[in-house]
Amino acid sequence: MLETEKRAAFSLALVYALRMLGLFMILPVFSLHADDYSGATPVLIGLAIGIYGLTQGLFQLPFGYLSDRFGRKVVIVGGLLIFCVGSIVAAEAVSITEVIAGRALQGLGAIAAAVMALAADLTREEVRIRIMAIIGMSIGASFMISMVTGPVIAAEFGLRLLFWMTAGLAILGILVVIFVTPKPPRQEFHRDTQLSMQDVGRIISDRELLKLGFGVFVLHLVLAATFVVFPLVLQQNLLIEEGLHWRTYLPVFALSVLLLVPMVIVAEKFRKSELVFRLAVMMLVLAETGLAWSNSYVAAFTMLVLFFGAFNFLEAVLPATVTRVAPAAMKGTAMGLFSSAQFIGAFAGGLLGGILLGEGDYANTFMWLAAILCLWLLVALTMRAPKYLASKIVSLKDLGQEQLEYFVEHAPAIAGVHEVSVYEIDRVAYLKVEKGFDDTELQALLTR
Repeated sequence: MLETEKRAAFSLALVYALRMLGLFMILPVFSLHADDYSGATPVLIGLAIGIYGLTQGLFQLPFGYLSDRFGRKVVIVGGLLIFCVGSIVAAEAVSITEVIAGRALQGLGAIAAAVMALAADLTREEVRIRIMAIIGMSIGASFMISMVTGPVIAAEFGLRLLFWMTAGLAILGILVVIFVTPKPPRQEFHRDTQLSMQDVGRIISDRELLKLGFGVFVLHLVLAATFVVFPLVLQQNLLIEEGLHWRTYLPVFALSVLLLVPMVIVAEKFRKSELVFRLAVMMLVLAETGLAWSNSYVAAFTMLVLFFGAFNFLEAVLPATVTRVAPAAMKGTAMGLFSSAQFIGAFAGGLLGGILLGEGDYANTFMWLAAILCLWLLVALTMRAPKYLASKIVSLKDLGQEQLEYFVEHAPAIAGVHEVSVYEIDRVAYLKVEKGFDDTELQALLTR
């Protein structure tokens, strides 16, 4: 990567991580402190946890379009300012409805699409997939950090400071965007990272992509609903003080990563992704069922390790499968709709968790989630195994018209190339190629 591409990758990954850190820190602690707010009911507690998903799911695409019109950095900074205001509203809240309003504002500052578009503006086609992977890893890291630090901060200083810290993280993100992230030389539309309305119909009519969208919806529904209830189980049933919850989450994440590694090896190296995918969903079913019946700390700890081992695998493999299944030139549209399904799932999970919490039976919540996961397992059993193909983006800007026509004619015949989509206006080709593709013949065609 070029120096500007490195700066773009790590600065935007940091911005994304800072924002998600602020959103996630509330997850393992809010239900423990909800009684501090007037008017709190189980349903409103769940709504406060999940409402950010609704506004983020609804507004990330409009924010992407605004970034096309007014500029990426302007929209990202504006979104972070809205996120900051939402955090302050939640920090100063005295009623549960004010917290819900603050959390809704946090989600409304939906900068995901604009961040991805800016990353694309700042990078060459041949390294863009690497940049997106760095940003994706930052999200996973922020989730793990927030689950460990959130309980410590909330136990010592309360939710108010937690929300103020979230506001501070948003300000830090703004400073990174203004002073660290490079300014793009030009702003273009990138089909591999941005949603195109003309492609939406084709994406939502693809059954395999719909099944993947349903999967990520259920995955984040289950995550949000589980953590409406599980912190209460730790504190009330297992008698673990809030300030010590990190001692559960930290080793859980460490062990779940150890569980994740062999799953990834079997899925990728031995080409058994379909089998491991279904196994991971079954692990989630077992984990939720086990949490319902766990009456000891060791049992609950074991089920949580099982849960996050499967969750981490599915969180990584689902978007990767979307990129394999979606047409190469429509990956941005497919991923945009996929992300919206993820956020709406978090909203549905918070609301469902609150409704089930109102019944007062924690075990019942976990059993309902296990039943929903069984439905996903049935859907997963009908999915076709995706081909092991990788996406490749090729710039055609240096080709003359005759060379371009020659490329369009001969590129599909290159060994290992399964799909070629050429957009002459953009002077870009989107390819689906076999893993380990040798691009010698492709480079020869480009330099002919």
